[in-house]
Amino acid sequence: MTTLTEGKHAGGFLIWEVLRDYTRETVTIASGAGKLAPGTVLGKITTGGKFTVLTPGATNGSQNVAGILWGQADATDADAPAVVLLRGPAIVNRHEISFPDGATEAQITTATTALAALGIILR
Repeated sequence: MTTLTEGKHAGGFLIWEVLRDYTRETVTIASGAGKLAPGTVLGKITTGGKFTVLTPGATNGSQNVAGILWGQADATDADAPAVVLLRGPAIVNRHEISFPDGATEAQITTATTALAALGIILR
């Protein structure tokens, strides 16, 4: 018997958005961020303006929530273009987005509040 596992789909976390041409933009994911799945919560590096995985405790800007990755991106060895949900109004499924490994409940609460400030509501 073969077991199949279905991965995350681009935008699979989205419940509703006002207008895709308003809420999403193409950005650059910084080299070294790795292979990222749709729904990854991102921060934005202040110098250069590239995006990376949200990194609580960092001091380069990536500690601040900047959006949610729309589709897969591979920035393991080089910068990669990616579509990001940057602003709302939008509603996303909280169970379909990914916070950084090891994030504390307090850090997740802070990130959720920051997403709400961008107009992205978790349900």
